[in-house]
Amino acid sequence: MDAVLEYRPMVAVDIERSGGRGDVALLRIREVLLTTLQDALGESGIDWQACRVNDLGDGLRIVAPAWVPKPRLIHPLFHELVVRLHAHNRTAAGSTRIRLRVALHAGDVWVGRAGVAGGPLEVLARLLDARPAREALAGAPGTVPASLLVSQHFYDETVRHGYPGIDPESFQRVDVAEKEYSANAWLHLPGAAAPPGRAAAPDQAVEPHRRDRPAHLSKMVNKASGHGVVYATQNGNQNISGRTPD
Repeated sequence: MDAVLEYRPMVAVDIERSGGRGDVALLRIREVLLTTLQDALGESGIDWQACRVNDLGDGLRIVAPAWVPKPRLIHPLFHELVVRLHAHNRTAAGSTRIRLRVALHAGDVWVGRAGVAGGPLEVLARLLDARPAREALAGAPGTVPASLLVSQHFYDETVRHGYPGIDPESFQRVDVAEKEYSANAWLHLPGAAAPPGRAAAPDQAVEPHRRDRPAHLSKMVNKASGHGVVYATQNGNQNISGRTPD
């Protein structure tokens, strides 16, 4: 057995309503998605070649190297994804516009020549298919290009600490029940204010596959890119194209 047990951060993305668009549009969407993810990872200081990437048909699963600090998967990575998708959707035809559900988790997985295996991958799959994320993105304005759902474990070790570029108040606790998996998770929609009655972070929460591990602090810079388009949230205000709302 050549596989070794490693603690890895991981991200999965799924294209909303990818079916029924036709092969030409689907090929274009997949091309844009791949380039967007590679560019966003590069901006986050994560080497694409060092990741374990799996094609999910309507999306991708990326297991990052063990050395990657988990905060980077939210900022800059998720923020860079939002910027690039927003820029693409502004000029794309309706059939090639992209909206993504993004899920984040981390845990011990077996890594070997045959690939990656382990319970955390199952958790990631359930988060990616979770109803709260589907409903939130479906109900969001068309200008919102992605939703983000993170596991309780990821939230506890990353989001709640408020690292640069990460606002814990913009995450809402939701219940996830998919197949045999049932747990709390935390939902974020870029550009959306914290919902009324936002659930407070529990003092202690039970998370399947939880491993106590100190969170990593990484050096991150608050920025947004994407061909001159700015799509970010600052103090509850949404800034687009570098203009500050009145």
